[in-house]
Amino acid sequence: MKVKICGITNLEDALICESLGANALGFIFYDESKRRIDVTAAKEIIHKLSPFTMKVGVFVNENPDTVNRIIHDVSLNTAQLHGDEEPEYLEKIYAARIKTFRIKNNFNFESLNRYKNCGYLLDTFSQIEYGGTGKRFNWEMIPISLRDKIILAGGISTDNIEQIFNEINPTAIDILSSLEIEPGKKDKKKVEEFFNKIKTIRSKKW
Repeated sequence: MKVKICGITNLEDALICESLGANALGFIFYDESKRRIDVTAAKEIIHKLSPFTMKVGVFVNENPDTVNRIIHDVSLNTAQLHGDEEPEYLEKIYAARIKTFRIKNNFNFESLNRYKNCGYLLDTFSQIEYGGTGKRFNWEMIPISLRDKIILAGGISTDNIEQIFNEINPTAIDILSSLEIEPGKKDKKKVEEFFNKIKTIRSKKW
């Protein structure tokens, strides 16, 4: 199970997360986000990271040309599409793609089949925000056949990561607010505790 840390806004947080074992770092280019980063700042951070760390740009209902320009300018590996993008939209993005689905109680998981050649990220539905709510949805809703194929987000923390390993075991997790002091600033102690817990869980598996 891989780990993506999202909402990176500064070099210090990026280097801490990378050094502790993050497989991917997320940079949010959505104007309404409390964790938004501009292109210049993201580029400066990314150029100081390992080439083996995945750099993911998060976009919400953005113009495809703008997404492609930022991908090129910032040297992103992947575009995470966190809005209401339709399947045709994804074909206009010239990079690896992750499509986010915001889950509520009546969510139809068959709708994922409409989207091809992309990763699937499941996050908690909110009428107020497109992500970063710190709230989890009912993970038991996720079909068994999908659990090892999705990226799980929404309310993930050190306290429930072992449950996620044991009951869901997704291909990756995307964690954000539970590791922050405030929106856009990581808490080093919380990040260290989280990755220590990950290492403990992995050692049990072996």
